[in-house]
Amino acid sequence: MKVEILTAGRGTRLRPHTYSKPKPLVHVAGKPMLAHIMDRLTPLQIDELIVVTGHLGEHIEEFVSKTYDFPTHFIEQADPHGQAHAIYLTREVATGPLFVVFGDGIIDADFAKLNQQPDEGVIYVQEVEDPSRFGVAVEKDGKIIRLVEKPTTPVSNLAVVGMYYVPDGQRLMDAIEYIIEHNIQTKGEFYLADALQVMIDRGERFRAERINVWEDCGTISALFATNRYLLDNGGAHAGHATNSVIVPPVYIADSAVIEDSVIGPYVSVGENTTIRDARLRDSIIHPGAEIQSATLQNSLIGDNAYVEGNFRELIVGDASRVKY
Repeated sequence: MKVEILTAGRGTRLRPHTYSKPKPLVHVAGKPMLAHIMDRLTPLQIDELIVVTGHLGEHIEEFVSKTYDFPTHFIEQADPHGQAHAIYLTREVATGPLFVVFGDGIIDADFAKLNQQPDEGVIYVQEVEDPSRFGVAVEKDGKIIRLVEKPTTPVSNLAVVGMYYVPDGQRLMDAIEYIIEHNIQTKGEFYLADALQVMIDRGERFRAERINVWEDCGTISALFATNRYLLDNGGAHAGHATNSVIVPPVYIADSAVIEDSVIGPYVSVGENTTIRDARLRDSIIHPGAEIQSATLQNSLIGDNAYVEGNFRELIVGDASRVKY
């Protein structure tokens, strides 16, 4: 099976961090969100990995190449024309059974079932209270008959979470080619849902696979919520600290230096970070940052940033210096 991960989005809702790094490399619970996504795919028998890059894509290439040993194709989406357009750029290599994954959400599911390469498509969904915020799947007699993007009237509570299995990648490419040729767009972009609807209308069978865990990483507030979930569910690591109080759950990298501080709950501290005389809770500190004599909560501190002083909430990009 081939796995395709879409990482080309600009991540505007995570600025200023995504000015200097692609969205999937923003950290949560001690490592980039892309690493959390990839680690959850390990039950799959992955023959090849296809990664669609875009903004600052060279950082994605470097991270994936250093961290994973799958045979990998990197394909750039230079002009952002939507999800389906990004997938269509991979049509020369995306053959056979194909699993498509969006690179900004963390999902727990039984992916090993796909190793049997079912002859029907699978769209992963979660039941939600407010389906108007999402694309949704409409079921009938155990199969999906319609996909609706952000419905204004209730048609289903099954939100599509950004993972899709198709038995034959080329049939998906044919459907995308159809929507491009006929200029079928949603909000000015070519959406994957429209291509999948073409496949359904052509007689392709898709079933909805319900999941219980879907953690979004697309906004600052969602990132904090995902950090809390991961730390509560096996992602905690105590690390080392001197003359400090650690309030679990936290993730503290072993190379971090923490002195005379109170850390936690729900704090993630990256590699080679230095924290002295600080009080931190509900915050994510990227690698190489230095926090000195500071009080922070609900804060996201970038790589190699320096923060000194008392702030209620602080969002600081990479290599920044903030002193109160």
